[in-house]
Amino acid sequence: MLIEVIVQTKEEAIEAQKLGADRLELVSGIGEGGLTPSYGTIKQVLGSVSIPVQIMIRPHSYHFEYTETDLDTIYEDIKNVINLGGTRIVFGALNKDKTINQEVLRNIINISPKLDITFHRAFDEVPSQTEAYHTLLEFKQNVRRVLTSGGEANCEAGKNNLKKLVDLSKRYDGPKIFPGAGLSGSNVKSIHQTVGADQYHFGKAVRKEQSFAKGFDEQEFDIIKSLREV
Repeated sequence: MLIEVIVQTKEEAIEAQKLGADRLELVSGIGEGGLTPSYGTIKQVLGSVSIPVQIMIRPHSYHFEYTETDLDTIYEDIKNVINLGGTRIVFGALNKDKTINQEVLRNIINISPKLDITFHRAFDEVPSQTEAYHTLLEFKQNVRRVLTSGGEANCEAGKNNLKKLVDLSKRYDGPKIFPGAGLSGSNVKSIHQTVGADQYHFGKAVRKEQSFAKGFDEQEFDIIKSLREV
């Protein structure tokens, strides 16, 4: 079981690696669900840890239907990540009807064929996750994983849907299903027994008092790490 943890600063990145995270998601604006971090923060974090860092590319928290101005910002931010030596981004864009915006995905991949993309929880807003997954199969050389709670508010509520998506992923050898939202040391074992994913995403559950304003909870980290071999 691979453990990914949300971080917002160089100090948090170093600490999360020390505590045993396998991969990091770097964001700013966690109170808005995670936005694009600054150029300086990206540079600091990429230069301070040895584990993979996935960088959120999200200019605002209003919706996932982006204007041309939004897209200009998005493309420029991705170029900055590439120029800093990063290749991993977390991104999602939808059309007006909430289906996946394939044109934008193609444009992003054209920026660099090296991009390793996690399609984020915009996936939880699509009309049909099965259809959306089939759409993402076209991009599987670059879209490596899908961060989702199975279309529900959290992974506990969406665990049966997540199981179906994991089965779909295995059947087509497509993007990995990457559960996130509401996971903690107290529920990830039971959720994993249903879902069977090989990687999970943790946010406030690994923080003291479940607050991003406070440090990491080492005991919670230890509980989650103990489940790696489950």
